[in-house]
Amino acid sequence: MPNSLARKKIAIVCDWLTNMGGAEKVIYSLHKLFPDAPIYTTLYDEKRIHGFEEATIYSSFLQRIPLSQKKHQLFLSMMPMAIESLDLSEYDIVISSSHSVAKGIITKPDTIHISYCHTPMRYAWEHWELESRLKQFPSFLHDSIKKKIHKLRIWDRLSADRVDHFIVNSKYVGQRVKKYYRRDSLVIHPPVNISQFKTTKPNDYFLMVGRMIPYKRFDLVIETFNRIGKKLLIAGTGPEEQKLQKLAKPNVEFLGRVSDGQLKELYSHCQALIFPQLEDFGITPLECMASGRPVIAYGQGGALETVVAGKTGLHFKEQSVESLTNILNEFEGKQWNSEEITKHASKFSEERFHKAMTDFICSKMS
Repeated sequence: MPNSLARKKIAIVCDWLTNMGGAEKVIYSLHKLFPDAPIYTTLYDEKRIHGFEEATIYSSFLQRIPLSQKKHQLFLSMMPMAIESLDLSEYDIVISSSHSVAKGIITKPDTIHISYCHTPMRYAWEHWELESRLKQFPSFLHDSIKKKIHKLRIWDRLSADRVDHFIVNSKYVGQRVKKYYRRDSLVIHPPVNISQFKTTKPNDYFLMVGRMIPYKRFDLVIETFNRIGKKLLIAGTGPEEQKLQKLAKPNVEFLGRVSDGQLKELYSHCQALIFPQLEDFGITPLECMASGRPVIAYGQGGALETVVAGKTGLHFKEQSVESLTNILNEFEGKQWNSEEITKHASKFSEERFHKAMTDFICSKMS
């Protein structure tokens, strides 16, 4: 770390630390880059989040509310107040990692606030995301929820003006930051710890990994594999798990929550990872490619920036059984070079991420 940066008081801010997903992996990498920087967040569940045992973590008043760490979605309307309640007045540089409210942190005038934006708040700006979330609640609550989301959308737009500099995880997100916040941004792709993964000979199964929520489109993949009869392994849990298990035929196996070691083995032995959702970036495909295995991805969003068609995987054009079936048939006739796939994934290494972040922060210091 440059001496000029080492002399600065730095803080890291994130929305919440309650599940270990892609955004949390970025926070963990930032923690490794700035190990002495405290982490501020609305909620922290130390039982479900690992790797931050040595970090100094400050959470908001929401931490004291029963069930808040397990059901943070129920407290979205309180999140702006929670993030604004955190005191960061003593810091020279604040790095927020945000897909919701973290960018709304209040800093003193001479603090440099750099926001690493994973996405503008989806449920505020994306109609399909809001409609998907509304299905989780009784219909008589929908109007009330929509009114709260409207207020949240106004706060989200205004809070974006508190950010001095935006970094985005993909060109796709950069376009949305420009549209909704009217701000320019720089793309720095998220990190993947390439050295953790290994390559080996594949087995006969395809793989899907993630949290079982509607937009991840587990239903589409299960319906497709029900039709074609090939073996599909699914790693992960989520609110739709029971529904999806009822949908699946015997060739689809649910593994539940798996350890990091088990996941690495699953990546390295799969025929390919199936990635059917529209994601802002998506770290899972890169973890699979770091294991030398190709990815079959929906050809929109961040997957267009990570999966190289014909070299590291294939794209299907529509989120339909027919489109996914056709691309799986195309996949069968291709040979894949594991070394070439792994080499591509190395472009997204953690070392590259750390250097890009450090260089950018230093360039903004007066």
